[in-house]
Amino acid sequence: MEIIPANLLDLNALRHVEKICFPQDAWPLFDLIAVLSFSGVVRLKAVEDGQMIGFVAGDPRPGEGFSWVATIGVLPEYRGKGIGRALLEACEAQLPTQRIHLSVRASNEEAIRMYKFAGYYIIDRWQKYYNDGEDAIVMEKVK
Repeated sequence: MEIIPANLLDLNALRHVEKICFPQDAWPLFDLIAVLSFSGVVRLKAVEDGQMIGFVAGDPRPGEGFSWVATIGVLPEYRGKGIGRALLEACEAQLPTQRIHLSVRASNEEAIRMYKFAGYYIIDRWQKYYNDGEDAIVMEKVK
């Protein structure tokens, strides 16, 4: 497995990863094009045997004093192998701010455990954030 930059040529592979990882919340096509093409966005993919098996995007917001991990996902059959953590660390290393935020479904205990292990802590809860009305947990890490 290697982690390398992603680009617009990865659009179809990213659509697949989003649909599998986030069946209720997959980003629409425009958002995927944006994350793969907007200037300044950190976009990295985990690749094994030439296939995208994970993706992370970081949105630097130095004017606000923090960056966002906008999305991170690993295909289910590759989870539990440290790929999500490796993607997260690679993204964090490229973000220019000391403070990094992310949001996660309140029910996604596996991801929340990974984020806590990586040094994130809960700073907020957004009520009914997701399409189905589930809350989001907002977490922060200071590098």
